[in-house]
Amino acid sequence: MRVISVVADLAVGDIDAARSFYADYLGLSDEEFNLGWVARFTSPETGAHLQVVTRDASAPENPVVTVKVDDVEAALAEAQRRGFEIVHPLTTEPWGITRFFVRAPDGNVINIAQHH
Repeated sequence: MRVISVVADLAVGDIDAARSFYADYLGLSDEEFNLGWVARFTSPETGAHLQVVTRDASAPENPVVTVKVDDVEAALAEAQRRGFEIVHPLTTEPWGITRFFVRAPDGNVINIAQHH
C-alpha cells in the first residue's frame, strides 16, 4: 500500500459559513465538490487543498485527515494485522470511494480511502 495524498478534514458547523474564510480569505476558491456535509476547497494556483466536514454522512465519527492510498484492501489488512481499531468498516460509498476509518494509537480517527 502506498499513500497517494493526505487531506486535512476540518470540523465546521456550517459549510456555507466556512466558505468565506477558506475560499475567499485563504484563496482556496475552487470548490472541487460539496456533498452538503463535506466539501473540498482548493487553490487554483497551487493545488493546495483541505476538506471541511460537518458530520460524516455514513460513519460514526469524523476523521481528522483523509489518507488516499493505492490499495485500500491492503491498508485494511495491515491495520487489522497490527490490531488497530477499525472505527468504520470497509465501505464503497455512493460518491465513488472505498474507505474505512482506523483509530491511531494516539486516538485520532483516520479515513483511509481509495478513489475509483
